[in-house]
Amino acid sequence: MSRQREILIAPIITEKTSSLMSAHNSYTFEVSKNANKIEIKKAIEKIFDVTVLNVNTMRQRGKIKRMGRYSGKRADWKKAIVKLKVGDSIAEFEA
Repeated sequence: MSRQREILIAPIITEKTSSLMSAHNSYTFEVSKNANKIEIKKAIEKIFDVTVLNVNTMRQRGKIKRMGRYSGKRADWKKAIVKLKVGDSIAEFEA
């Protein structure tokens, strides 16, 4: 059980992801960098009790940020867009 919670880090809720939710029944999550599509699918099906049709993943590079003459880098992260079966939804996103 704790492994599924380690795979899913946080939901991503923006204007673009909300339009994906309404138009394509797709939800976006920040996931562990080491998780693969099969693990992400199993975790979402187990935690939210839905049927996942498709999982697309993207690795996002952290941005270079400057503070005066010093520069640093934000952490790299991974994003997953999950398409659910018609009729299924995740209640936490609807609120």
